[in-house]
Amino acid sequence: MSHQVSRELGRREFIGLVSALIATTALSIDLVLPAFSDIRTAFDVSAESNSVTWVITVFFMGLALGQPLYGPLTDRFGRRPTLYLGLTLHSVAAVATALSPSLGFMLVARFLWGLGAAGVRVTATAMVRDRYEGPEMARAMSFIMSVFLLAPVLAPTVGAAILDIGSWRWTFASGAVVAVAVGLWALRMPETLDSADRGELRFGSMARAAKTVFSTRQTLGYTLAQTFAMGGFLSFLASSELIFSELYDQEDRFPQLFGIIAATMALGTLSNARLAARIDLTRLVRRVLMLYVMFSLVMVVTVIANDGLPPLWLFIMTLMLLVGTQAILIPNFAALAMAPMGQVAGTASAITGTIFMGGGAILGSVLDRVITDTVTPLAVGFMVYGIISLLIVLGTQRVVAQMNSGSDFLAELP
Repeated sequence: MSHQVSRELGRREFIGLVSALIATTALSIDLVLPAFSDIRTAFDVSAESNSVTWVITVFFMGLALGQPLYGPLTDRFGRRPTLYLGLTLHSVAAVATALSPSLGFMLVARFLWGLGAAGVRVTATAMVRDRYEGPEMARAMSFIMSVFLLAPVLAPTVGAAILDIGSWRWTFASGAVVAVAVGLWALRMPETLDSADRGELRFGSMARAAKTVFSTRQTLGYTLAQTFAMGGFLSFLASSELIFSELYDQEDRFPQLFGIIAATMALGTLSNARLAARIDLTRLVRRVLMLYVMFSLVMVVTVIANDGLPPLWLFIMTLMLLVGTQAILIPNFAALAMAPMGQVAGTASAITGTIFMGGGAILGSVLDRVITDTVTPLAVGFMVYGIISLLIVLGTQRVVAQMNSGSDFLAELP
């Protein structure tokens, strides 16, 4: 813990800066969504093509694969050098994406952009752990996440405004502008890692932590459940522009429609704080996941009853129910997965993050490939992935209950 931090940065500025650092990831994703139509035109891709959705998928893959790499670096060399390594790669890759001569080049640049964003995310979270502990850290992270959730609400509108005055390339270039601006602000942040706490650069510790993750049934179970729960959402995220702009012919209203969905997630996240305080997490996850599956079944029924394309208002309503419940599930999945990790929590968090972000991106891309002229694949994907996630949770909770007390888990349902 560094007293220098307290003198140079007050609590509000510290939390504001960390929020801005973490929000760069959300902006990197959502700011560019309104530009997909122009990208298709620029690279001579048909309006119905879903190949542009890879712009989102490969970013998440970079974000997933980068986290385990930055963990040991930030513990060995400190938060500031690692932060600026991530910000530099973030900025350079954003500029490269903006200058892309082809879609293939763009996808490579976006993957590198994701790698840079992973460094910013890992380091920013570590800074919060350095300064706060216990309930104070929980309160700080809650505020940071509430600020973070504003980005998806506003980003598509900002991206659409950029398109009104300039090329689609400027939506990507703006990612570099944001990173540079936040990086300049971060110059005020002193090193938060005490020199006595710096470890050696031993990537073997990552292998040992990975062994712990894969051998701990609770951690592995909830991580896999979270992966499948992410699959449907990441597919929607990547395909949202195609769905609203092309299938529903709502290109002009896309930022507002996407903002409504994002706001629902924000409300779900905020409501989770109260729910988690009143209901046991295992029971809460089980009940909410059952609701998630039920809502996905409703979506499938409405889609099939309307030949693959239900009325826009009905589609949005069912989607809001799904993402709202998912916003409750994700933080609780993470909390339950990390509960047994103890001394390897930091490294284990990076590993589980890699699994659910990378795996979720792959599962989402499976759906992206077949979303063309209906939303049926998305609805079925939500349902199938939701059922698999529920089965994993039920199996995990039964095994953990039997290991802990030998009780009859099935008698405790729901």
